[in-house]
Amino acid sequence: MTTLFDLANKKCKPCEGGIQPLSQDDISIMIKQLDSWVQRDLTIGKTFEFKNYYQTMAFVNAVAWISHHEDHHPDLSVSYNKCHVEYSTHAIQGLSENDFICAAKVDALLKV
Repeated sequence: MTTLFDLANKKCKPCEGGIQPLSQDDISIMIKQLDSWVQRDLTIGKTFEFKNYYQTMAFVNAVAWISHHEDHHPDLSVSYNKCHVEYSTHAIQGLSENDFICAAKVDALLKV
């Protein structure tokens, strides 16, 4: 079984479509390895809370850095002390392992 540590150390694979989204069984197994992420339809998401705007923006920039290096980009909703991060693989209209890899990397930002 893949653990959060394993997911956070994996690299996203390019996805231009042509592969099947993860099955609900696979999604159910993988989401349990993340810290409080929630599946909603074809996405996984989590809201992160911070003390102030500066910490929120530092987090947003760190997520942007991960996204750039993994070439897999979330939808972000940002307010003063919150950031909602939501992943899906648009090319396959569902969830892929890439979504869980990036979610694990985002969780790892706050584990230090």
